[in-house]
Amino acid sequence: LPDPFPSNFKIDLLPEISQSPVVLSNVAGPLGSIRSDLDSYLKGRQPSEFVSGLLPRLYKDGTNDVDAPRISSLVLYVGIQGLARLQNSQIAHTLAHTPEMEVLQKLMDFDDRGRYISLNAIANQLRYPSSHTHYFSCVMLFLFDEAKDDAIKEQITRVLLERLIVHRPHPWGLLITFIELIKNQKYQFWSHPFTRCATEIEKVFESVARSCMTPASLRAVTSGGSDDPQ
Repeated sequence: LPDPFPSNFKIDLLPEISQSPVVLSNVAGPLGSIRSDLDSYLKGRQPSEFVSGLLPRLYKDGTNDVDAPRISSLVLYVGIQGLARLQNSQIAHTLAHTPEMEVLQKLMDFDDRGRYISLNAIANQLRYPSSHTHYFSCVMLFLFDEAKDDAIKEQITRVLLERLIVHRPHPWGLLITFIELIKNQKYQFWSHPFTRCATEIEKVFESVARSCMTPASLRAVTSGGSDDPQ
């Protein structure tokens, strides 16, 4: 796998990001009745009220319990459609105003449990070098950057960190996403209070960061130095 640790690493230049993984499961199956409206919205943003009315349709029928399989299906299905639209062309710079990103951003309006399930569905796609990994890495970073509420940024960090504090090997896509988040000054990661809310938490962050970065790079970002974005 391409080494994600060099300071000049550029995911956009990898030939692997133009290759889509084989998906053998029925991705659209759990969507049920949502699919027709979803397809229509992704094609022409109609019905216009689709996004505003999306979240109630992601609960199990007649309950207040979030339907995790449906959310996982929605995330992957929307990502596949988004890739077909963007065709890996500067995804990070063209993601913002797509109907796919509007749908994925709406999932951040869930309560904590629903948002946690949604973020894990995105993190599940951060795997080996592929178009899916590139797309969902950009999605996760975009959601962090655009979040107005620090609680959402903290939850995104939690989802990534939970997968990094376990023993190696870590998924390649997870590593490149977390490294970009903590080293790119665009995200101001170390300035957020949740990274330093307790000595124990700060030590966990720094321990994970040490395993993901060179000592010089770590000193630069934790002390407020700059680093070029990918």
